[in-house]
Amino acid sequence: MNKIAIVRCEHFNAAHRLHNKNWSDEKNKAIFGKCNNPNYHGHNYDLEVKVIGPCDPETGYVIDTKILSDLIKEKILDKFDHKNLNLDTIEFKDLNPTAENIAITIYNLLRPAIEAKLELKIKLYETPRNYVEYPH
Repeated sequence: MNKIAIVRCEHFNAAHRLHNKNWSDEKNKAIFGKCNNPNYHGHNYDLEVKVIGPCDPETGYVIDTKILSDLIKEKILDKFDHKNLNLDTIEFKDLNPTAENIAITIYNLLRPAIEAKLELKIKLYETPRNYVEYPH
């Protein structure tokens, strides 16, 4: 049976600071620029969660969008929305919250809750012009 993709779009706001604690302040500023602001900075993230698989012949769904929406709310939005990722989340306590690392983290939080037979792909927009995809 052919596969089809369903995509759920969500939005969250979060602050972060890109910083490597093993580097000097000078090196952090040189590499991360304004994103290394000691007082943090924020983004209005747009998130696309894509689930790929066959349509269930009984329901016509790949995954029920209400179930997918609830999973995203519970596992992602409730954790990250209106939070300082560096200070308020355990996921980024020791992980630099780059867009790449945020997308990988979102994937890792959602993957166990979605049937193994279904593929999962994450697209995270940090700005309207910059986004990351995982896995790629």
